[in-house]
Amino acid sequence: MRAFGGLASGSASIVPFVDANGQRLFYVEQGNGEPLLLVTGLGGDHLSWGEQLEPFSARFRTVAFDNRDSGQSSSAPESYEVADMARDALGVADHLELDHFHLMGISLGGAIAQELALAVPDRVRTLTLAMSWPGDGHWGRVRGRLMANAAMRTPREEHIEQLLLACLSEDAFEDPERVAYFRNMVLDTPHPQSVEAFARQAQAVGGHEARNRLGDLTMPTHVIGAERDLMIPVWKARELADAIPGARFTMLERGTHAVNMEQAEEFNRVVLAFFEEVSAERRAA
Repeated sequence: MRAFGGLASGSASIVPFVDANGQRLFYVEQGNGEPLLLVTGLGGDHLSWGEQLEPFSARFRTVAFDNRDSGQSSSAPESYEVADMARDALGVADHLELDHFHLMGISLGGAIAQELALAVPDRVRTLTLAMSWPGDGHWGRVRGRLMANAAMRTPREEHIEQLLLACLSEDAFEDPERVAYFRNMVLDTPHPQSVEAFARQAQAVGGHEARNRLGDLTMPTHVIGAERDLMIPVWKARELADAIPGARFTMLERGTHAVNMEQAEEFNRVVLAFFEEVSAERRAA
């Protein structure tokens, strides 16, 4: 579900906003090459890709944006669904004239990417879904409601600490300075997410259900799970891979929900290796 953001690495030229699907969405763009659209998760914004922007933009025209209700994007006046957030992402792609693009989402961003790929499959070159899931049914709706309610009752600093506990590893917590770094990074963000916005995103998480439709996807797909992910158990990532014909599955050992930050080098390696494999297969064909 992606529950907090990271620091942006490298320099990015910023084109401030896109008006799309009734929302005002902030994005950054960096690099040249084939387009790569990055979709972040619950509670995060484009800064969640801080460890990915530089290595990805060395090969791709990389675009990362803030979902509605996060970062510098607009707040939603009422509840919404993952499909609405996918239409936001499509609006960013349309504005930037990304006719065909690689698509990657983490956690809630992976759910958004599923809906986007289902909506415009002919435009998605490859699909990468990290620490994500295909749906939960009623169990998920209850979980989303409880997450939203808990956020509304919890002081912000404690809310952040709970998210860090769910996303970071035991090893990270053995280093108090490292945990304090992550905690202060989130608390000191210049564009904090309100608890009301988090609650709306959490309820959207609870409503995600694509299991009976993912069999329609035919683009090369890579599903990444993290062995010690407490937010999205690795068996849910495997369920996601099994639901998509021909999907490749990678499990990152000892990885947590924040594996793209804690084990960024390994995470980036497996992501970029998939792109290389697909490229080589296309050349051979």
